Amino acid sequence: MPNDSVNENLLGIAEYAERQLLHMELSTDIPELINIPLQLSHLVLLSDRQWINHERELIIELCEQFNISAPNDSFDQISIDLGDLRMRWERHTEYSTYTLYYKGQFDVPFATPAIAYVPRDWLARLPGEVLVATHIALDDRRRPSRSLSELAVLFSSNTVIGSKVSAGGASVWSDNQIHSDGFTRILIHDDNLRSRQVGRLVQRLLEIETYRMLAILPLPMTRNLILHLEQYEDQLANLIATNNALNDIEDEQKLLVELTKLASEIEKMSTRSSHRFSASQTYHAIMQQRITELREERIEGLQMLYKYRKQRVTSAMGTFDLVRSKLEILSLRVERATSMLRTRVDISMESQIRDLLKSMDNRAHLQLRLQQTVEGLSVVVLSYYLLGITGYGLKALKAAGIAVNVELATGLAIPVIVSLVFFVIHKFRKMMG
Repeated sequence: MPNDSVNENLLGIAEYAERQLLHMELSTDIPELINIPLQLSHLVLLSDRQWINHERELIIELCEQFNISAPNDSFDQISIDLGDLRMRWERHTEYSTYTLYYKGQFDVPFATPAIAYVPRDWLARLPGEVLVATHIALDDRRRPSRSLSELAVLFSSNTVIGSKVSAGGASVWSDNQIHSDGFTRILIHDDNLRSRQVGRLVQRLLEIETYRMLAILPLPMTRNLILHLEQYEDQLANLIATNNALNDIEDEQKLLVELTKLASEIEKMSTRSSHRFSASQTYHAIMQQRITELREERIEGLQMLYKYRKQRVTSAMGTFDLVRSKLEILSLRVERATSMLRTRVDISMESQIRDLLKSMDNRAHLQLRLQQTVEGLSVVVLSYYLLGITGYGLKALKAAGIAVNVELATGLAIPVIVSLVFFVIHKFRKMMG
């Protein structure tokens, strides 16, 4: 008979340690269930992941202020009900998102946004820097669609852009401007959205706002890179021109040091920008996918909502690709110039070494001739002293009464002593050599 109950540890089978974490990660893209009318405020704060514990503490503190049970302290994303207010928090690699939903009727969109219901002192303690701040207001389908004059007032007389989205299920308007409160504004009118479509539409709009800003995040850095690249290109051209006029190996070595230093600076710049450019490519791809999923249709008389934004981001991405390509080309040019100069220095050094070896060979030959001369002189000198000692010995023998012809004996001893001295010196030199 089958057992209808499943025990807590999956029938005793070991569970993968990261299963719960992976499951939660897959659940992060599930859109919120949204009921219209509703207003929401969305914040994207750039911050290092080291702040995650502080963010969790602030969320727990907010729950306590609204007298609801606080979550545990090991979450990376959470959606919590705070009465009429609902907050969704997600921690990503380099940023955090805070989305606040306030349900209920409203007469004037954006007049009292959802973020107004959160304590100001709590908001002021959020870590990070604001990259995206957006208000979205969702009008009920029972309310007539707002006229262009009403939209002009809501968007502070800025140029209004808009589109039909979700296969005509909703109309979306914006002005693509940051207003006096520091937020951009998006107005949605429900024409014929199903309940689940509302959450997906809002999530796509928020992701587009987030990823388009993250995609162009390297723009200030890129402008700075362009200035440095122009300086480095001029510096490389001057170094190459100097290289053609050099004749001294010391100057060539100094130039090689300058080229190596330039290569190091370019490599450092490339390393710093490579990660940012790669991340930008990823964010841009996600943004394009989300815009495609909107299924925009033109509203007569208005520029489409994301066509202009997409063009601007695509233009920025082209600039990033150009700068990255110029970095790679400049790095290759410096590497090639360095390789050529190093080859030239090596050839010069080999020539110097060859001349040095030739000089050493001549010097060794002279030393050999001098040594041979010294050996000859040494034989003569030693032989002279030995013959003198022999002569003194023979004279002593004659004085002792032994009949010795000193002159004859000394003369006969000359070839013997000279041969003996020559043999000993030659033997000694061979032993030392």
